[in-house]
Amino acid sequence: MSRIGILPVPIPSGVEVSFDGGVCRVKGPKGELSENIHSLVSVTIEADVVTVSRANNQKLARSLHGLTRTLIANMIQGVTEGYRKSVEFMGSGITPDLQGKTLIIEAGFSHKVPMEPLEGTSFTRDGNIVHVDGISKQQVGQQAALIRRVRPPSGYRAQGIKYTDEQPKYKAGKARTA
Repeated sequence: MSRIGILPVPIPSGVEVSFDGGVCRVKGPKGELSENIHSLVSVTIEADVVTVSRANNQKLARSLHGLTRTLIANMIQGVTEGYRKSVEFMGSGITPDLQGKTLIIEAGFSHKVPMEPLEGTSFTRDGNIVHVDGISKQQVGQQAALIRRVRPPSGYRAQGIKYTDEQPKYKAGKARTA
């Protein structure tokens, strides 16, 4: 049995979960999310609990069991609390700027890089840190990865764009021989 998949997902008050036609919909105070569910996995909704079960013990069904349960739990958390991922701009000449909803990134290139938020995400700026907020964990992570991809952290000095919880590995400089 899947250790993750057999755990029931509690439904907090103010959240509606429905499952019909292979689509699981979660509606809460922050918005609405939906996810297609594979036919090898079935979802049952009782009073305040969602349980996920699989049709058989094939490898695909086993792998989808825990995944489906986690996706539903992430949707419930997203519509109640939301998700936030933060990226930090390090080094001179690498700066963020917000113009309306658009993030303008100066990353040491000959041009500025404009970045529109993905659907369901938004930017907030706090000095040299940009926070990506949204209700979909996948969308928030994707948007943060797109920002980081503009100028990943350098391996030799503290320059670039990194996640705030990331510890870049710096390479050793030239060894001095006497």
